[in-house]
Amino acid sequence: MKQFVTIVIGEEEFKARFQYEQAPQTCARFASLLPWTQQLIHVRWSGEGCWIPLGNLDLNIGFENATSYPRPGEVIVYPGGISETEVLIAYGSVRFASKVGQLAGNPLLTITDKLDRLAEIGREILWSGAKKIVFR
Repeated sequence: MKQFVTIVIGEEEFKARFQYEQAPQTCARFASLLPWTQQLIHVRWSGEGCWIPLGNLDLNIGFENATSYPRPGEVIVYPGGISETEVLIAYGSVRFASKVGQLAGNPLLTITDKLDRLAEIGREILWSGAKKIVFR
């Protein structure tokens, strides 16, 4: 079972730990997708975070210890339902929401280093636009 992953946002690398103890099905499903490349954009309603919109993608997972308030460095997954499937990365204060209201996402990863740089990148995405993100 893979315990750690490297997240590359733009040119910056971050180490992250899977949260198997909180969401084993979510983590196992995500680990099966690695390596995974997407675009990371700034959230619209949630505060200081960035997200990966996944549309109607069915990850075949339910809710596991879902939270609406991830801490900086926490990565959560919304498995779909009243809003589209998505991955959210908190870099500051977040209250996870969508145009239909508050959401809750499953714990997936916790970034274990360089949270100050993560916040800088989050603000760069806010003002300058999307960045490539790779999970490996």
